[in-house]
Amino acid sequence: MAIDNAMPILIVDDYATMIRIIRNLLKQLGFLNVDDASDGTQALERIKEKKYSLIISDWNMEPMTGYELLKQVRAAGDTARTPFIMVTAESKTENVIAAKKAGVNNYIVKPFNAQTLKGKIDAVFGE
Repeated sequence: MAIDNAMPILIVDDYATMIRIIRNLLKQLGFLNVDDASDGTQALERIKEKKYSLIISDWNMEPMTGYELLKQVRAAGDTARTPFIMVTAESKTENVIAAKKAGVNNYIVKPFNAQTLKGKIDAVFGE
């Protein structure tokens, strides 16, 4: 089954440049229905307003981290199964394990390119 390029995607990162980079990578891959949030709290507001097919979130953010966002997304019944990809500059084993236990679908270590992102999205959607 082909991935729907029209699916709504939410990028969550407190660094505007990173949001722009991920948005451009997604655009290269054909995804144009992309929203963004500058932290976990704002992301939760967006998630209440719109149903997303994929959340791509940075780990390190203030005041709510991507890890805390992931736990809240998984705890809410209507978003518990929403595919979630964590992005981080650190590849600490304990972070990867914590994210897996919290229910992350995939993990990307910065820096990454469109091909890496495509591979992670394909893996999440079983392509």
